[in-house]
Amino acid sequence: MKKNFIWILLIYFLFNFELIAKETFLSLKKNTVNVRYQPTLDSKIKYIYKKINLPVKQIDKKENFRRIIDLKNNSGWIHWSQLKSSNSFIILENKILFKKPSSFSKPILRLEKGRLLVIKKCLNDWCNVKTDDYSGWVKADNIWGSIN
Repeated sequence: MKKNFIWILLIYFLFNFELIAKETFLSLKKNTVNVRYQPTLDSKIKYIYKKINLPVKQIDKKENFRRIIDLKNNSGWIHWSQLKSSNSFIILENKILFKKPSSFSKPILRLEKGRLLVIKKCLNDWCNVKTDDYSGWVKADNIWGSIN
């Protein structure tokens, strides 16, 4: 009986560690999102994001709050209602936006490092994205965010 309990406890901790260690990207749902010092609505506001679809990485969760970190290593707590599944990424190097998912396709626009791209769909390592008034395909490597 004692051995079974130890095995169950060990399996529980292993599965929970996997859930904690898993990297999860989310996106901001609104144009203005408050980031707080603590996971409560009574906590002071640490800073405010003013960019819809900005990708953030979830590093912890407590009840209805998610602790996030952004590209610049800013962190804090956001209420889950202000977040959605990841639908965007930021490019970490200059890239070319192409008409089709191929480097041999017609180039549409030169994208500067740090540009936010909203994902329409992804095929292999290419994503069909939208940015401002442009849409096209970009190679989804060297990015901050998730294409899943």
